[in-house]
Order: sequence, then C-alpha cells, then structure tokens
Amino acid sequence: MSNAIPEVPAPQNEPTLSYAPGSPEREAVAQALAGISGRRQEIPLVIGGERVFTGRTAECLIPHDHRRSLGTYHKAGSEETQRAIAAARRAWPDWSRMPWEARAAVFLKAADILTCRRRAEINAAAMLDLSKTVHQAEIDAVDELADYWRFDPYFMMQIMRPQPLSVPSVWNMVEQRPLEGFVFAVTPFNFASIAGHLPSAPAMMGNTVIWKPASVAVATAYAIFRVLEEAGLPPGVINFVPGDGPEVGGPALAHPDLGGVNFTGSTAVLRDIWRTVAAHLDGYRNFPRLVGETGGKDFVLAHASAEVRALVAGLIRGAFEYQGQKCSAASRAYIPVSLWPEVRDRLLSEIATIKVGDVADFANFMGAVIDDAAFRKISGYFDLARSLPETTILAGGSADDRIGHFVPPTVILTQNPRHRLMEEEIFGPVLTVFVYEDAAFEETLRLCDATSPYGLTGSVFARDRRAIDAAVRALRHAAGNFYINDKPTGAVVGMQPFGGGRASGTNDKAGSQLHLQRWVSPRLIKENFCPPEDYRYPFLGGEDD
Repeated sequence: MSNAIPEVPAPQNEPTLSYAPGSPEREAVAQALAGISGRRQEIPLVIGGERVFTGRTAECLIPHDHRRSLGTYHKAGSEETQRAIAAARRAWPDWSRMPWEARAAVFLKAADILTCRRRAEINAAAMLDLSKTVHQAEIDAVDELADYWRFDPYFMMQIMRPQPLSVPSVWNMVEQRPLEGFVFAVTPFNFASIAGHLPSAPAMMGNTVIWKPASVAVATAYAIFRVLEEAGLPPGVINFVPGDGPEVGGPALAHPDLGGVNFTGSTAVLRDIWRTVAAHLDGYRNFPRLVGETGGKDFVLAHASAEVRALVAGLIRGAFEYQGQKCSAASRAYIPVSLWPEVRDRLLSEIATIKVGDVADFANFMGAVIDDAAFRKISGYFDLARSLPETTILAGGSADDRIGHFVPPTVILTQNPRHRLMEEEIFGPVLTVFVYEDAAFEETLRLCDATSPYGLTGSVFARDRRAIDAAVRALRHAAGNFYINDKPTGAVVGMQPFGGGRASGTNDKAGSQLHLQRWVSPRLIKENFCPPEDYRYPFLGGEDD
C-alpha cells in the first residue's frame, strides 16, 4: 500500500429516487421484480468463501403472496457453525493487520456497486422478500445501507486520529486494535440496511464475523452479501450462516473465541444472549462486547398547541409505513381532548384512502406483515381490543391471510392509559390512542415516561415552546431518539445516530463513531527517547548530599 496518510472522502447521504411514473428507476425496478419473481434461487451458506449446501432447507416465502416462494435457503447446524468460526479465525490474522484504509476501500466500493449497479436488484429483493413498498425499500435497502458503508469509513478515520499528549523525549500514541476472536452478528428481518450494517461495522474495524440473518429475510441478506463479495471482501472475513437460532447461536455464543455480539431483534432474545454469555464467562479469553438494539413502544404526544395536519401526517407515517414493523414505529399516542375531534376525523378520513396489497402495485401504501406468526400475534391484539369495554376499534381491526399476511392500518381508542395496548410492543400497524384533559399535560408527560419499559423513540407535537421544553425535560430517558414536530421514525445515518436505552438496548448509536468504537480495543504505546539510567529519585538524597 501507499505510504500516504489517506483521507476518506467526506460522505454525503445517498439521494432518494422518486420512482414516479415514467422515471427510469421505476422501469428498472419493475424489470428487476419480474426477473426475480420468474426464477427460483437456491441460497447456500458461505463459509470461508466456499458455498455450502447442507440439504436442510427452508422456503423464502413472499409475505404478500405466501403461495409463492423466491426459492430455498440451506440451514446451518452446529457443525457448519463451527466450520464458520474456524474460517473466521483463519481470516483474522491477515484482515486484522490490513491497513484500515484498505479495509475501508472494500465498503466504499460496495456502496458504489449498490447504488450504481445493484440498486434495482436489491430494491426488488427487499420488496419481494420483505414486502416493502418501493419507497420503503429505497430508503432502507439502498440509501441507508450505502450511507452506512460511506459514513462508517469516515467515522473510522475519526477514531484513528486522536492521539494522547507527548512531552519532550516521550512519544505517546494510541492504536485501535480489532477484538481478539470473532464477532457474532444477528440481524433482523425488517431493515435490510441493519442486516448489512451489523456484520459490516465490526469487519470494517478489523474483526471477522459470523453473520446469522433472520430466517424470514435470507434472500435479501444474501443479495447484500454478494455485493460485499463483488467489492473484494476476502473469504472468511464475513461468513454467511443462516439457520435456526439455537443451532447457530448455541455454538457461537459458547465458543471461547467469542469477541462480541452485534444484535438487533427482540428484547427477550437479547436477554437470552446476555444470560448465555454470562453463563460462559469463565470460558472466554476476553469479556465479549455486547451491542444490542431491540424493541420499542414508541410514542407521539401532542400538546393542545399542536398543528393538526402535521400531527396526523406524523401519526400515519410513523405508525403505518412498512406495516408498523419498525422498532421505531409510533404505537401509542396521547392526544389532548380539545384537539381530539379534529384529529380523529382527519386521521380516519386519511386512513380510508390507504391501500394495502401487493407492493409491486405502486398504488399501495402498505404491503403484508412478514409471516404467519406475526399475523397471528397482531390478530390476537384485535381480539383483546374487542374483549374489553375500555377499548374501541376506530379503524381496521380485521385481517386477511388468504393470499398474503395483510393487516390493515388500525386505530384503537382506549380509556385506560395503562392498557396492554399502550405498554406492549405489537410490531404491526396498530396505533392506540389515549385522550387526556388539556390541563393534565404535565401529568401526561409523567404517564408517558412511566408506562412502557422501552426507551427507543418518541416525539412531541407542539407550537408552544414552553410545552416543547417541558416535554424534552420530562421525557429525557423515555427515548434515545426524540423528535419535535416529526414522526418518531426515519433516522438518517450521520444525522440522527440511532439507539435507545431501558429495554430497548445498549444505545450504542448506529450511524456514528460510538457504534464503531465498540469493535476495537485501544492500545497505548509509549516510547522514551531518553530513558533514565539510575533508579534513584532526587528526593532520596540527604541534606548534605
């Protein structure tokens, strides 16, 4: 490599294409949808660069048409997981010593491949595999993932730069070492960008990775993995190992060389991972780094001074985009009684215009929820809402899975602010509303803070600056990402680093230096150019010496 001191190009967020009628990007993604729909693929494991076909397979079903499949994927077991760990260990010496700028170049190139040559293909994969509309696929699977791959190298450079003070004859420096051992990356179905980022961020910092994608999102994850291969990622740096959680996670978490876990998923699973790591603590070479982003019961709290049109738009986009399957989705709302009639009428009127169906039809605002388990869980909350007099379903509340796992946008009014619908994460297009007396704004702030165990995202709508200031102070710990007069979703890399506390995770802020810092271990190097030649200090001398 060159002996230059490199500068990573200052990153810019990837522009979002419109996919308006007649646009070239709309035509390109339509062709990609037809191409992917017209062929079945067989997805292998990738261990040390080798395609592995285990013969234990599962289908990649299309959520909005579960009669159709994109193909099959092969599932790893304990044996394949151990092989992947061995491959990661073999790749670690060369990769961990590779200059940071050489590692950065792989991901910078991947971002350009994604946005220049693979945009339509990746968008189409996310649309079919995850039932995302073209807009939701674009902002996630292309824009946000490309942003991670461009901003993270820049953040890595910022991490490498700071150095300690030195004094005459003493030169101090800090290097950032990758962790000893492998990183286990467990990724969710709902964001392709997170699926690509969780293995990429540790790898960029010099680690080698075992990547277990969500079982209902393997086709999209594999498409992303192939982009990384095309960009020159060496074999064994990231090993692609889909499979059942216990079959892959069990041997990975128990291995003495576990260096860290990068996880996004449910709070329950993160707690299980934490317990498992704690149970094996005496067997590890190091204390594994645990990074986790989990669920949310995200709120929108309106003050009497809120602008109704903006509030309703924020509620609809926040609650119903991507079928509410975002950990940041608006799930509970607190509306003052003086605004409620206007908010209710406008909200229900707008919801009546929302179309739900096949995402290949660009007229649809929503697709299907991811699978049968999600469909049944959400439907169970509808049964709960009907069973009690303190809740009223104002919109939606029915579901149809004859063709796809379709759940309509649903609004439920509750008289009980501590109802399960206000406390539990549903992960579907369900918004529960509590109407409060205008004079109880401060009390409602305290109620909002104390109601849910989560602390991921939330927003306040108000024009009165005193109300905004009161909400910012009262809800300081209720949300790691807090929004003023905006929906609680849509964090942008480099602008709104993402993560929350409480039951929502470790709040390591993906999309910032804070997240990358977790995947290195600093080493201080001190060089003394003029070391002492006598152990004696001046204070040891007597008065007459």
